[in-house]
Amino acid sequence: MKKITIKQLIDFRRKSDRSKKTFAYNLQLDKKRSNDSGGDYWITSLSAISNVFKYKNEVLLNNKVEELQEKIKATPHKSNKLQFQRNIDILLGFEDFDFKSIRPEADLDFLKKPNDKSLIDIKGFIVQAYPHHVYTYSINGHDEIGAIWFVAKLGGFANSELGMFADILYRYLNKHYSKDYYVNTEYCIALDVVNGKTVSFSEIEGGIYPILIEKTIEEIQKL
Repeated sequence: MKKITIKQLIDFRRKSDRSKKTFAYNLQLDKKRSNDSGGDYWITSLSAISNVFKYKNEVLLNNKVEELQEKIKATPHKSNKLQFQRNIDILLGFEDFDFKSIRPEADLDFLKKPNDKSLIDIKGFIVQAYPHHVYTYSINGHDEIGAIWFVAKLGGFANSELGMFADILYRYLNKHYSKDYYVNTEYCIALDVVNGKTVSFSEIEGGIYPILIEKTIEEIQKL
């Protein structure tokens, strides 16, 4: 079966009809593709924001900004300076972000994320899920589970595109943990660090955003 990432599915949806055919052809040839992590380009800001969420320590943002500012001074390369500055801009944009709005009001127990659990079979395609955090918690004696995925792309994602990340998060949790925990769809969240947008799977359940993964895969298969 073919492996594909959510970012690739989004890239496919953005293409012209002619480019979509080329994409499908290259996929058939099984050309190497990058994963959904956003690559090294955004890793500094993604990692810092992820750590703030986990440790509830917003000082980490300022520390990382200062570190990147020193890197800008130290490098002679314009491309590196631009990369560092873009990561700084993201971090500065999160100085006033309400992290409480994206996590339950409970003590969280963060789980390991083995690689073998990251692959979800959808219509003959293996779609990769790489949440930054998977966590459990208890509310009124009920054990629940949630996950969050911080994503980045130059220019940001549309809400419907973010919904695809939230969708695969729900499938990931439902497949591996639903026997032991209640999967709280309000906390199956994708957060675009470029523009600060968030989408939860509960919003997809409520019909605010469409389910696009199957539809996109079916279009690829037809080509």
